[in-house]
Amino acid sequence: MAYGDGQLGLFTDLYELTMAQAYFSQGMYAPATFSLTVRSYPPNRGYLVSAGLDDVLDYLEGLRFGGEAIGYLDSLGIFTADFLDYLGGVRFTGSVRAVPEGRLFFADEPVLEITAPIIEAQLAETYVINQMNLQTSLATKAARCVWAAQGRGIADFASRRTQGSDAAMKMARASYIAGFASTSNVLAASQYGIPPAGTMAHSFISSFPSELDAFRAYARSFPDRTVLLLDTYDTLAGAWNAVAVAKELEAEYPEDKTRRLTAVRLDSGDYAELSRQVRRVLDSEGLDYVKVLVSGGLDEYELEALAGAPIDLFGVGTKAGVSADAPWSDMVYKLACFDGRPVMKLSEGKVSLPGAKQIFRRRSSASGNSEYGGRESGAGAGELSGDIIGLEEEAGPVDAVGLLQEVMIDGARVAPPVAPGELRDRFREEFALLPARFKGLRRPPPFPVSISPRLQRMTAEVREAAVHTNVSGELG
Repeated sequence: MAYGDGQLGLFTDLYELTMAQAYFSQGMYAPATFSLTVRSYPPNRGYLVSAGLDDVLDYLEGLRFGGEAIGYLDSLGIFTADFLDYLGGVRFTGSVRAVPEGRLFFADEPVLEITAPIIEAQLAETYVINQMNLQTSLATKAARCVWAAQGRGIADFASRRTQGSDAAMKMARASYIAGFASTSNVLAASQYGIPPAGTMAHSFISSFPSELDAFRAYARSFPDRTVLLLDTYDTLAGAWNAVAVAKELEAEYPEDKTRRLTAVRLDSGDYAELSRQVRRVLDSEGLDYVKVLVSGGLDEYELEALAGAPIDLFGVGTKAGVSADAPWSDMVYKLACFDGRPVMKLSEGKVSLPGAKQIFRRRSSASGNSEYGGRESGAGAGELSGDIIGLEEEAGPVDAVGLLQEVMIDGARVAPPVAPGELRDRFREEFALLPARFKGLRRPPPFPVSISPRLQRMTAEVREAAVHTNVSGELG
C-alpha cells in the first residue's frame, strides 16, 4: 500500500502520540537513547541475522506529519492545537548506531540504538520494531534453510503466501542476504538486483491436450532455460516425457549446449524416493546434466531430512516466508538513557540494561584452543568465540571489535545504502566464522554473551536508585 506524503508518520501506536503530547506539555525535549533487543530466542534458534536497517533509515529520514495526517489527528479531538502545530514540524534529527545488516547478533544484545530528542525517538518505536522484527525473523529462517541445504541452491518461492505484498518483498531481500540464490518475485528481483527464478504451474500443463504437448510448447519458448514440472499426473511418466523433450532439444541444437533441458521439478510426494527414481531415469538416458529441483512445503527441517537425496535445487516457500515455526520474536525497544541519566526497566522477566551500549565481538586464536574471556591473538584470528555487552564509551578488549556502527547522524545517513549482494557476502563471511554447534536446527547451545564489569556496576547502581526512589518509600 502506498502512503501519501507525510502519512507514514501515522504508522505508530496511539500511545506514542499521547506520550509525545505529554512530553511536549512538560517541555521535555532532552535526548533519549532507546535500545532495540530480542529478549529471548524464538524456538530452536541459536543466533539472529540483522536485517531491516535500510528501511528504518529510510523511514527516519522521511519522518513527518503532513497536512492530511495532522487533520486526521485533529479530528480525534484528543490532541491540543499547539501540540499538533509542533507535530507538523517534527523531523528526525537524531543518530542511529546499529549492527550492520547481514551480521549476526544474539539474544539481549542491542541490534540498534537510537539517540534523539525524546519525542522523535519515541515516535519511531512502532515502525522500527515492525521492520526489524519481520526482516530479522525472515533472514534468520532463511539462514537456517541455507545451512540445512548443505550447498545446494535455494530459490524464494514464498510470495503468494506471505502476509501481504510488503512482507513478500522483505522476504525476497532478507532471504537473498542470508544465502538464497534467487526469487520468484519479479518486482523484488528488479528492485533489489536478485536473480529471478521460475518454472511453470500445473495449470499450464493441464491446459494442453497432453503433458508432452505442454512440455514441448514450453521448451520451444525457452530452449535455454527449460524446467519441466513432473507431478501433474504421474511423476515417473512425467520424467519419461521430460527425457523425450531433452532428446529433442539435443537433436535440434546439437552444437549449442546452452539449449538443453535445465532441470525437472518435483512438487509433491515422497521427495527422497521420487528424486532417486527420477535421477535414475535421467541418468539411464545420458541426461546427467539435468538437475532435479524440489519444491512444496519445505523449510530447514525438510531440507535436513533430504540431505542424502539426489536433489540439486530447492524452491522454498510458505514455511520460510512466514517463518512458520517462529513467526515472531520478543523484540523490544526500551529507554536506556534520558537527558544524560541512565534508566532501566525492572519488570519481572523484562529487565532492561541501562545506558548507551556497545557489543564487543571476540574471535578465537588461530589454534582454536582459547576460552571466551581469555586473551586472544587478535580480533581477526579464528572463529567467533563470544560477545561482551559494554557501555558505548568503553574501549573494550584489545582483541575485540565493536559491532554497533554509526549509520545516521543529525537525521541523515552517513553512507548510501549497501547493495543486497554486498550484504549477502558480508553474511556469508560472518556465518562461516560461527562454530557449527551454534547453527544446529534443534536446541542449539547459547552463544557466550557476557556483560562488562562497568555495565554490571552501572546496572546495579541504577537498579538501587530506581528501587529507592520508586519502591522503598511506598513499602515504608
